[in-house]
Amino acid sequence: MLKEVIRINRTSKPELLSPAGSLEKLKHAVIYGADAVYFGGKDLSLRAAADNLTLSEIKEGILFAHGQGAKVYAALNIFAHNDHFNGLVDYIKKLVEAGIDAVIVSDPGIFNAVKGNFEELPIFISVQANITNKYTALFWSELGADRVTLCRELKLSEIKEIISIADIETEIFVHGAMCFAYSGRCLLSKYLAERDANQGNCAHCCRWKYHLMEEEREGEFYPIVEDATGTYILSSKDLCLLRVLPELVSSGVSSLKIEGRMKSLHYVSVVTRVYREAIDRCYEDPLSYQVDPCWEEELQKVSHRQYTEGFMTMQEEKESSSKYLKDADFVGVVRDWQENNASARIEVRNRIFEGESLEAFMPSGKSKEILIKNLRQARDDSELKAAHANYNVYVTCSPLPKYSILRRVMKCY
Repeated sequence: MLKEVIRINRTSKPELLSPAGSLEKLKHAVIYGADAVYFGGKDLSLRAAADNLTLSEIKEGILFAHGQGAKVYAALNIFAHNDHFNGLVDYIKKLVEAGIDAVIVSDPGIFNAVKGNFEELPIFISVQANITNKYTALFWSELGADRVTLCRELKLSEIKEIISIADIETEIFVHGAMCFAYSGRCLLSKYLAERDANQGNCAHCCRWKYHLMEEEREGEFYPIVEDATGTYILSSKDLCLLRVLPELVSSGVSSLKIEGRMKSLHYVSVVTRVYREAIDRCYEDPLSYQVDPCWEEELQKVSHRQYTEGFMTMQEEKESSSKYLKDADFVGVVRDWQENNASARIEVRNRIFEGESLEAFMPSGKSKEILIKNLRQARDDSELKAAHANYNVYVTCSPLPKYSILRRVMKCY
């Protein structure tokens, strides 16, 4: 049996690790408070449908993050076939030369390729490796891994035991979508849509509507729940662990991870800032920590399914969720502020109108209402009644910092 190494008195503040599905999202995650970000390149990542980063974008992203004191990790966590190893070492060499801080892997072959050629490069073991017990964590530690990502299917008590025993950094997901398959090892997409989830190309078949048909009653479909429109029987609720942060922080977990490389810029910005504030407050005074209602309101404004604490606390509730919810529409990003004419330059993502009120969510401080007035084209200063997606416009308003998010709130609290 593997030797058990006792680790105690670990009181460091856990890292906040945010998703970077694109260079833009990487920058926003860092600006909104992430200690580190993780991205996928064009190959070897389990999010083929995300924008992902080119090598030049990777270099720019690393320089930006390091300039803000944040780290950058590259996901190489595909379930590798033989041809995935062609050019693998050269690609990792380019990541190392760009200044990457660690790589995330799940495949032992890729692990050996990294370990054998880049001995000093930290290796994190992906959630795809199904780490559910302390002995597996110790196994990866003895092989030379620097961190393990623990399965979402673990209870809090199991996580605490692994952290207390295994001599290796630990990472857990605290927010975002959850796969109905164990640690994401799903064949449903491959079977139904010929898109292999384990090659980064999931069609999210578990989110589709399903009905039940008895074999001798062809064409007669029965909903699996009461809802006559069907059900998403395989579709999990979204994870949200704000309420158990004190126990997670005190357990000594090394990194708290947000899921969402395919989520919007609005999602990355809001969720990162909420968890930044929550982790800081929890670490400073864990005994009096309480979930701020403002955090919960913000998390309702991004696109999400109903929230759950999942296996962490074994909530007694159904874990399926039938639809996406959101209380705000993401409509634009502030690219810069011009003091000479009191105008913000906005990159429009969803149609906005002259005279309407929007809410500005900023990297710090309270959100504020912005009246859209003097709406005009950035390229020629012509007046507009409305601006559509991909427009660059100027709006006269009170000062707004770069990277602020503009949104149309649909529900008032």
